[in-house]
Amino acid sequence: MTGRFHGVGVGPGDPELITLKAARLIAAADVVAYHAGVGKESNARRIAAPLIPDTAIEERLAYPVTTGATDHPGGYAGALADFYEESAARLAAHLDAGRDVVLLSEGDPLFYGSFMYMHDRLSERYETQIVPGVPAFAAATAAAAAPLVRQTDVLTVLPGTLPEPELARRLADTDAAVVMKLGRTFPAVRRALEAAGRLDHAVYVERASMEGERRLPVAEVDPAGVPYFSLILVTGDSRNGTRSRLPGERSEARDRSAAPEAGERPAVPAAELLVVGLGPGPGAWLTPEATAALAEVDHVVGYGPYVDRVPQRPGLTRHASGNTVELERARLALELARNGERVAVVSGGDAGVFGMATAVFEAAEDPAFRQVPVRVLPGVSAVQAVAARAGAPIGGDFAVVSLSDRLKPWEVVERRLRAVAEADLVLAVYNPASRSRTEQIATARRVLLEHRGPATVVVVGRDVGRPGESLTVTTLGELDPATVDMRCLLIVGASGTRVSQTGRVWTPRWVKP
Repeated sequence: MTGRFHGVGVGPGDPELITLKAARLIAAADVVAYHAGVGKESNARRIAAPLIPDTAIEERLAYPVTTGATDHPGGYAGALADFYEESAARLAAHLDAGRDVVLLSEGDPLFYGSFMYMHDRLSERYETQIVPGVPAFAAATAAAAAPLVRQTDVLTVLPGTLPEPELARRLADTDAAVVMKLGRTFPAVRRALEAAGRLDHAVYVERASMEGERRLPVAEVDPAGVPYFSLILVTGDSRNGTRSRLPGERSEARDRSAAPEAGERPAVPAAELLVVGLGPGPGAWLTPEATAALAEVDHVVGYGPYVDRVPQRPGLTRHASGNTVELERARLALELARNGERVAVVSGGDAGVFGMATAVFEAAEDPAFRQVPVRVLPGVSAVQAVAARAGAPIGGDFAVVSLSDRLKPWEVVERRLRAVAEADLVLAVYNPASRSRTEQIATARRVLLEHRGPATVVVVGRDVGRPGESLTVTTLGELDPATVDMRCLLIVGASGTRVSQTGRVWTPRWVKP
């Protein structure tokens, strides 16, 4: 008979917060194991010490490295992977001998705990039980005596090790937050809180429920004295004002003003609404005009992944929503601008090419927004980016078609494809496929082959300008529709489009009669 493996959470520090079940298992354990830092006492063992029986075998699993500096050939990750394998082998030896093993975990075993790495290696071989524990943030919230979330508030737990811009964005986009893993990361976390406009309401809690517990506003914390056993709370109550969420909206942003009721005259002159093209992805492809505009506005409105690309800064409110609510977010932007707020609606690529510009002008047809001026700032379009990577395939006349039939019947799409093919134009194909649209690209290929030869050059650009980009040059006859998805843009050449000896695709400027 093999022993049983128990992952036991011992809570945040106060031994009185250990659950009855955890206490019972510790007191009956044959083996008590715990992780510890280099040359340091195990905090989990300190919490559970009064419960560990004298007869128990103790296994101290000491990390070989805790800061990332190591001469291990696999680096920090390799050193830890070897450590976890060795630790699992030590515990497995006890389990094989029929001994029950209790692995102590500070807080909860599956919340940023080392137990999970032992669970990955041992749970399929041995009977395993997990006992939850009070997590540190729960103890910190009690220490701060501040309600963390209410009703429909969204709570986000963030590691302070995130890149500073990413941390600032996530802090701005959530109602309430817990920031863990401070220590050396504290200065960057503080800057991120300030950029997100959340610093004034952030509470620092150190050693929650332990001796030496301390809590104070983050703005008053000395960065030099921040230990690892500390965290930051940003409560949902710190939101200034509320508004209704858009359908599919990911987060509820803070509005400093409410839009006037229908028919009510604005209290201040309407501000100009900007519609900004962010380009296909890289910051280097964002125009100086767009950069300057985004640095001045108070609100950014758009599809979530595009809003994510706008750096967070103090005073900026973000309004991120889903991919099929263009008119709703256009109306929100117009309402804010009508009330004098400086607003930018953002789109990937160029806002006027299958972007938000059209939706904004459609929503602006409402007489309620007649006083709101709208200005569109151009951006590098996806077709330009793919064409540049390929060479010069759109150097002559070309057409652009979206295969999405969400806003137009497929019969219209097919008719336009035939017209473009008959006119022998280079064709850029947007939205070629999605999870729910898998047949359109195959149908489009068949339609084009009715008027173009199978040797027609085709360029498939995927995620151009972003990590993992790829560019494939093939032919219409060899194109495999199964390899095309929503992250792709296709350029189908004209009869004169050719591929150079160096693999560059270009279309001559001249056309023979």
